[in-house]
Amino acid sequence: MLRFFTIAACVLMSNMALGASEHIASSDSANTNKAYQVSRFRSDTIQVPVIATPTQLNNNYPGSFMKGRLTAIQKDVPLDYNEFVQSYIDNYTSPNRRDEMGRIIGLAKYYFPIYEKAFADAGIPKEIEFLSIVESALNPNATSRVGAAGLWQFMSTTGRTYGLNINNYVDERRDPVQASYAAAAYLKDAYQEFGDWLLAIAAYNCGKGSVERAIEKANATDYWSIRPYLPVETRGYVPAYIAVAYVMNYFDQHKITPQTCTLPMQTDTVMVNKFVSLDNISRVINVDLAQLSILNPSYLRLVVNGTPAVPRRLIIPQIAKEKYSALYDALNGTTLTVAAQPVVNTIDPDAGPAQRMPSYHTVKKGETLAGIADRFGVEVSDLKVWNHITGNRATPGQVLKVSAPENVTAARTAIAAGM
Repeated sequence: MLRFFTIAACVLMSNMALGASEHIASSDSANTNKAYQVSRFRSDTIQVPVIATPTQLNNNYPGSFMKGRLTAIQKDVPLDYNEFVQSYIDNYTSPNRRDEMGRIIGLAKYYFPIYEKAFADAGIPKEIEFLSIVESALNPNATSRVGAAGLWQFMSTTGRTYGLNINNYVDERRDPVQASYAAAAYLKDAYQEFGDWLLAIAAYNCGKGSVERAIEKANATDYWSIRPYLPVETRGYVPAYIAVAYVMNYFDQHKITPQTCTLPMQTDTVMVNKFVSLDNISRVINVDLAQLSILNPSYLRLVVNGTPAVPRRLIIPQIAKEKYSALYDALNGTTLTVAAQPVVNTIDPDAGPAQRMPSYHTVKKGETLAGIADRFGVEVSDLKVWNHITGNRATPGQVLKVSAPENVTAARTAIAAGM
């Protein structure tokens, strides 16, 4: 399994003091030691190394040509140069990592246009897209041991705070589009609080609270001054970001060859309003299931859980017109309705075959609206609308509608009007 930030002993002196920092944490705990126990980077997929460098910043560190290169590509985000940054540049450009970086450069051709649209809409600098490489090595299925997931490595609570749906069928932290908008929103919030992009990036790693405490201890408001007071891993996080920005611009100066992107550059988006299997879709349009899955990584059961009220987005490679017509006919008929079949990559390994979802559910003692919503892959707000519920409790014995009624639009209007 990929360990993007693990450094081989033959490349660096590896004093890997992984003082795990709080990932855009569920909350910014005031107990710093406790916060360090929660980190997206103590994971099977991603590790930011703490490189053995001098403890004091040396502004006279040699390497004026490297500083000049960073200055040449700097836009809105400061790309400072020092020995910390150089250590990460040395790591990412080392011979044993050239293939890895070449693969990432290839994948960037697919993912970066998605990021750029989200960032442009949010009004944040385009070059922050490089942060996703530090986060996940452009792997939408990257998951840490503490539960952070996706290209932007959101914890579930923070993901929900920023509008990402997470239930038994879909995890939008893995959706490149949705997660990019959420990441842009978080970074914009952090920048508005700190007024500095490097501090906003640091906050993305350890949480805004940790940055606030470091500012207070250092009595300063710039990253390099507060760096000694940040969690150990965050001290390497910003230099790693700057180094990645350098490598993505100057890879050809380090014998790194971009690899061909394995994802299709031309895709179509289809809105699906029923539960359908990716396996069935792959057969209709004759596209490999593995490719369809990586284009739609948020569907945990390989099932698109669309409803008339909440259609879901399906990304497919551009296909011949006749195949698109066949897919359209199938989606508007019954041929793609989910039948009993093995469930792949489900959250609950004991859930059994994926079945057509029932229309009603009888509330059992101890059940909550949130738990019922997760079970049936719907939103709590929809349950309330469909069942004319104004409170937050589910009553035992109550029969709830758990799929959108045909008159859902009228129901929404009535609830909104207080009828």
